[in-house]
Amino acid sequence: QVQLVESGGGLVQAGGSLRLSCAASGLTFSTYAMGWFRQAPGKEREFVATIMRGGYSTYYTDSVKGRFTISRDNAKNTVLLQMNSLKPEDTAVYYCAASQSFVIRAHEYDYWGQGTQVTVSS
Repeated sequence: QVQLVESGGGLVQAGGSLRLSCAASGLTFSTYAMGWFRQAPGKEREFVATIMRGGYSTYYTDSVKGRFTISRDNAKNTVLLQMNSLKPEDTAVYYCAASQSFVIRAHEYDYWGQGTQVTVSS
């Protein structure tokens, strides 16, 4: 079965960096666009970033542009999210997801990981 397993979350001070990783199995990874979403307590899940199958195109939500970078390694079935200049408002559970299309809406993603907690202290 398809599995997406996130790692790399943790506690960091404002201004710090974290790198999230998502390892995929059970699917032909190179044929899926990959995305990162996040959900803060009491809030809806929101789109963060997405990357096309070949990695040639990316798209970010405005609040993370210039601070976060999404990348992928199709040989290792892995997608990364490098997060720099973190802010307390970035605190959330971060999820990776796989979609057959290059999209930003959560309901268009077919598979989801279990999430990893990111906490940014002020």
